[in-house]
Amino acid sequence: MTIFEKIVSGDIPSYKVAENDDFLAFLDVFPLAEGHTLVIPKKSTNYIFDIEEQEYIGLHLFAKKVALAIDKVMPCARVGSAVVGLEVPHAHIHLIPINEIGDISFQKEKLQLSPIRMQEIADSISEAFSQ
Repeated sequence: MTIFEKIVSGDIPSYKVAENDDFLAFLDVFPLAEGHTLVIPKKSTNYIFDIEEQEYIGLHLFAKKVALAIDKVMPCARVGSAVVGLEVPHAHIHLIPINEIGDISFQKEKLQLSPIRMQEIADSISEAFSQ
């Protein structure tokens, strides 16, 4: 069972920002920037391009809505999107607030944010998502 499956099942807590029957978005606990969010299908598939077509489309439409919520509440020029797929064997999309191209480098040092700050960010994105 992957860490993302444990998050979906509630065995591991997360800073959820959005959820529906098929998809979940939550803050990355090792963020490149404040607001760095992971969007996953609840159904576990290792490789994003192995996802069935309708689920793939749904995942990206859900990610778009999450990205627009991030853009409303996080100070950034854009919300960057990346699919790497090597860190966790469960398909996921990274949504990262960026101001320049280097902001989306996964070789950057990760931020260490307090649980209080993480919850504040999650709540603000979640509120914007719900509007």
